[in-house]
Amino acid sequence: MPLPKEHTYTIDDIYNLPEGHRAELIDGQIYDMAPPSTAHQRILSFLHLEIGSYIRNNNGACEVIPAPFAVFLHNENESDLSNYLEPDISIICDSDKIDDKGCHGAPDWIIEIVLPSSRRLDYYTKLSLYRANGVREYWIVDPMKRTILLYDTEHDAAPVIYSFTDIVKVNIYDDLEIDFSKLHI
Repeated sequence: MPLPKEHTYTIDDIYNLPEGHRAELIDGQIYDMAPPSTAHQRILSFLHLEIGSYIRNNNGACEVIPAPFAVFLHNENESDLSNYLEPDISIICDSDKIDDKGCHGAPDWIIEIVLPSSRRLDYYTKLSLYRANGVREYWIVDPMKRTILLYDTEHDAAPVIYSFTDIVKVNIYDDLEIDFSKLHI
């Protein structure tokens, strides 16, 4: 007896979800997104303000965009299948990638803030997907562990682990450091 075929979803399925239903599409599978916690939102606000202020104060060309914001990554093996993600924070330095629907192609830097329901996706699935698609820097901020796991994928460096008491150097900028001791959650 043959095994049942797994259903493969597309971007159209994401767009046809009920209003307010948030989900991501990764390699043809839909992953529902849980509502964020207060700690999650405080971290998101802190990072968005820190990064946005740096970009504005330095007349930077990059744009920092918090979720919900669509990022479309294309699977090279299946040209008709796109991955639709909503990273917690996307930093995009090529304005040609951005249109009314979102970002088409890899942002330069992505930050995911871990929820209990997103742990496996953030640490494994998304890491692999972001690396394969050219995201230069990927941070996994884990409120439960109070850690920041930093991947400098541009230089294929080993990941570095920081705590919420550390000052974290951003690799895509020469002089941006974020002092996590100023974060109050």
